[in-house]
Amino acid sequence: MILLSETIENDSLSHIGTLPVVIKRNAYGRQLSSFTTDAAVEGVGEYPMVFIRAPYIDSVSEGVKVLATVDDHIVAVQYRNQIGLSFHPELTEDSRIHEYFLQVVKERN
Repeated sequence: MILLSETIENDSLSHIGTLPVVIKRNAYGRQLSSFTTDAAVEGVGEYPMVFIRAPYIDSVSEGVKVLATVDDHIVAVQYRNQIGLSFHPELTEDSRIHEYFLQVVKERN
């Protein structure tokens, strides 16, 4: 998500910039502040989320669909066939986020 985002707070580096969001890096603190929680993800349902030095999305542009929030912070979005996540679905055994992404790509083609 960091590489895809259009803007990273307090960072002037150029990135891919195809996801029209503003993110805040390491928003939840250092690695010692990493945590897990369950939260609803639109189109997926309740999902186990693993946050490691995670960013969150500070704001989204028009056309970006918010898929999930945790503690009033945006942690998952969809823009066209892109999905941006603050958490690590690959660290769980739950493949529904990956399946959702594949469905999004199928529907966009």
